[in-house]
Amino acid sequence: MQDLWTKVDNYFGDLLIPTDDKLDAARLANEKAGLPPIDVTGLQGRFLEFLVRVSGARRVLEIGTLGGYSTIWLARALPQGGSVVTLELDPHHAEVACNNFKNAGVLDRVELIVGPALETLPGLEKTRAPFDLIFIDADKQSYPHYLNWALKLSRPGTVIVADNVVREGKVIEPDCDDPNVQGVRRFTEFLAAEPRLSATVLQTVGTKGYDGFALAVVLS
Repeated sequence: MQDLWTKVDNYFGDLLIPTDDKLDAARLANEKAGLPPIDVTGLQGRFLEFLVRVSGARRVLEIGTLGGYSTIWLARALPQGGSVVTLELDPHHAEVACNNFKNAGVLDRVELIVGPALETLPGLEKTRAPFDLIFIDADKQSYPHYLNWALKLSRPGTVIVADNVVREGKVIEPDCDDPNVQGVRRFTEFLAAEPRLSATVLQTVGTKGYDGFALAVVLS
């Protein structure tokens, strides 16, 4: 099945995602720098761009920069005067990302903050919030904490998106000893119990295998 999923991804990607030298260069730079190959796909990047545009977001928060591939998609979708704040733990990843932002021409729309997200998020509450769209794509064990902060940094109408929540189907295994799976399960339970959120999950298959996005909107 994986071969089929990859071929279908390539089919739609070839038709709908034109060749983009800046995005291709970012992927290549990430690979050369030894970053883990866990970026969103091109089609998923377009999905993030789509969410920014349809939501009318001007202020975007990304938790988990890696090499900035997804950040570029988010930044390009912003209207004039919009901005992305992106949080990255690893200084090496952040350096690669900054070079990618500069090369892609979005450096003026991106603020990259380096350090553990749970230590840097509190500083955003008074200085940057509220955000219009929040994309969570970092360590899965901390997803419940990131969701708690997303609520603090949001407003009614804020869109919250979290990647990698299906975990190849392991999310349905309550006794799974993978801490990433357990983090996503607690995150999903938080989504279900929080009356301020209306949420759903989209399962995905493609080049990156079987996974999915959680999507929520802040109601109040």
